[in-house]
Amino acid sequence: MPNIKPISDLRNYTEVLRDVAVGEPVFLTKNGRGKFAIIDINEYESLKASLKMMSQLSKGEQAGREKGWLTIDAVESELGI
Repeated sequence: MPNIKPISDLRNYTEVLRDVAVGEPVFLTKNGRGKFAIIDINEYESLKASLKMMSQLSKGEQAGREKGWLTIDAVESELGI
């Protein structure tokens, strides 16, 4: 179940931060609407790496569509396998 708190709870920020863990972000609301998410730094780094990888895969897919795909033999040849 998501951990949702009003932003006013940040007055006692140590208690809010104590509730943050990997896979368990704390969502802060402002005027009853979601505004911020506080996540563990390790989870942030993992998400950042995943987004970068997805971006690179998307660029590769686009290049394959535009320039054509390589065969497995061509890839192995390029890598010297």
